[in-house]
Amino acid sequence: MVKRKDDTKQLLFEVEREMSKIVVGQHDIIHGILRAVICDGHVLVEGVPGTAKTLIVRAMARVLGCDMKRIQFTVDLLPTDITGIMSYAPKKGFEILKGPVFTNFVLADEINRSPPKTQSALLEAMQEKEVTIAKETHKLPEPFFVMATENPIENSGVYSLPEAQIDRFLFKLLIGYPDSEDEKAILQTNTTINTFESYDLKAVLSPTKILNLQKQVKKIFASDIIEEYIVKIVRETRNKKTSEFAKYVSYGASPRASIALYIASKAEALMQGRDYVIPEDVKTVVFPVLRHRIMLNYEAEAEQITTDKVIKHILSRVNAP
Repeated sequence: MVKRKDDTKQLLFEVEREMSKIVVGQHDIIHGILRAVICDGHVLVEGVPGTAKTLIVRAMARVLGCDMKRIQFTVDLLPTDITGIMSYAPKKGFEILKGPVFTNFVLADEINRSPPKTQSALLEAMQEKEVTIAKETHKLPEPFFVMATENPIENSGVYSLPEAQIDRFLFKLLIGYPDSEDEKAILQTNTTINTFESYDLKAVLSPTKILNLQKQVKKIFASDIIEEYIVKIVRETRNKKTSEFAKYVSYGASPRASIALYIASKAEALMQGRDYVIPEDVKTVVFPVLRHRIMLNYEAEAEQITTDKVIKHILSRVNAP
C-alpha cells in the first residue's frame, strides 16, 4: 500500500517537473490545478493579465495527455457558442455541431466578461458533465476539467459571477507576480522567444490514468477526528457571536464547502504519498477551498479585510487534532 502511494507521489511529481520546463515559478498554482484535476473538480483563477494563466493550462493539458480548448468570453458570446447547435446541411440533413466544451480541458478566459446566461451554460456543463443540444443530451469527455479566469483590475464591461455559481468551483487560486529571480528566468524561458513545441513536453499521464487517480483519491482514509476538524472549520465561518471577524462576514460557507475540504484533503494526502489524511493536509487546502465561499460585507471591503485574513483567523481559533 505504501509503495503504491509513493509511486503515485513520484508520478505526480514528474507532472510538476515536466511543467517546470515551460512555466517558471507558480509552483503553488500548478500544484493546486493538478490537485483539482485528481479531485475531479474545477478551478477559478484570479490574476492580472500576463501571469501565464493560459500557458499553464495549455501545458498542463499536454503533460496530462489530454485535449484542451480555449473559450474567450466576450459580451456577445452565446450559450450555443459553448455547447454547440443543431445545424442543417444540404444532402446531409440535420446534424449536431458540438461546441468547444466537448474536450478534456476547457480554459474559460475572463468568464466574467459574458452575461449570466452564457456563464450558466458552462457552469451547467461543469456540474452535470453533460449538455443538451436540440433536446438531445450528450455526455462530455472524461476527465472533464474547467479552469476559468477572472481579471481583478477591471470593473467596466464585466458581469460578476453569482455566489451560487462561484460555489461550483472546487478551488479559487490567486496567481500573483513572480519574484525577481523567477522574472529574470522568464526573460529566457517564454513562448515569445521560443515556440510552445520547442519545450518538447512529454505526456506523463493519460485520461485513463487520471480517472484511476480520481478513484484512488476517494479511497484515501480520513479519520473521525479529521472529519470533525473539517466540520469545525466550516462551521466557524458561520459563527456570528465569538469571532472578532464575524462582523465582516455576511454568509459563511455551506455544507458543499465541507465536502470540498474533505475531498481536497484526501487529494493532498495522495499527492504527498500517504493513504490517510493529516491536519496539515486540511490546512494546505483550506484557503483555496474557502476563499470564494465566505461572503464578506461592505465594511470588510472598506477596512481591506480579505477572506484569506478571515480564514487565517478561523484556523487560529480551531485547534488542530
